[in-house]
Amino acid sequence: MTEPCDLSAVDLRALIGAKKLSPVELVESCLKRIAAVNGTVNAFVALDEEGALARARDLEAEITQGRDPGPLAGLPVGIKDLVNVKGLRTTYGSLLFKDHVPDADDGQITRLRQAGAIILGKTNTPEFGSGANTTNRVYGATTNPFDPART
Repeated sequence: MTEPCDLSAVDLRALIGAKKLSPVELVESCLKRIAAVNGTVNAFVALDEEGALARARDLEAEITQGRDPGPLAGLPVGIKDLVNVKGLRTTYGSLLFKDHVPDADDGQITRLRQAGAIILGKTNTPEFGSGANTTNRVYGATTNPFDPART
């Protein structure tokens, strides 16, 4: 059976808008998948499970009450570890910033939140985003999810 996290963003928005899929169910599906594969893939380097589930519950309440929380309402997103997300460690893939925890969101995160997106966490990056393969000395390498032996 197809899991919600396997569907396209367009299909997910249609299901959420029609109240056939809850943002909470979608976030839980995504977190379950991350837990199952991230040990091998190393794509997510920081997760905000509690924050994502709380945001999903808030959005679900808005949708249930007939409000439109925005064009991305209920869609979970991963943010590259090059972008500041308040309260989530942001290293830019560099040991120089290994302990950096921003106290404010970058502008694009503010706009994503205003559009109804749910921030799941941070994804791995080459140091300062410079490189063809995702590897750094803070988190190590991210592998190919279809074939971990390949980059």
